[in-house]
Amino acid sequence: RSARGEPELSATAFLATAKEAMAELEMDPAFLSRSVNAGFSGGEKKRNEVLQMTLLQPRLAILDETDSGLDIDALRIVAHGIEKLRNPERSMLIITHYPRLLEYVKPDRVHVLRAGRIVREGGPELAYELEEMGYGPGEATAEPADATPTDTADPSGSHAEPDDGPQAPQARSLL
Repeated sequence: RSARGEPELSATAFLATAKEAMAELEMDPAFLSRSVNAGFSGGEKKRNEVLQMTLLQPRLAILDETDSGLDIDALRIVAHGIEKLRNPERSMLIITHYPRLLEYVKPDRVHVLRAGRIVREGGPELAYELEEMGYGPGEATAEPADATPTDTADPSGSHAEPDDGPQAPQARSLL
């Protein structure tokens, strides 16, 4: 809160804020007496992640497969929590493999990554197009168009060229 220039909350005010957010996410207040994620189901962990975002109010949130393992009711609740956090002061990067989350959370942009590179981008309709039509023959596994046949990466992240002797590692840009 202080990083945003907001006054500190008293313990009582914080607890009231947490309980209000938990009610929105249909979380039992008994979770407050448990350790973070201790014995939580997959859906409870996802709700807890959204609860933490609600309480911390980050300017940037990266949600990696937030919809993974959620039944339709839990997905709806988690998506509603994400949508409530949307505002012009906050950016969210939502990583998903399935467009069902997009029935509840409307993205501004959709980017398709392959081999660590953005290979397609567009509006929300792109996700539905890919779900309906797929990537096209070989598109999902083909190298990005700007890749050269010599592009290979070892686990250390260095870039290897054809074997012309030792090569200095080159910087790699990650998105």
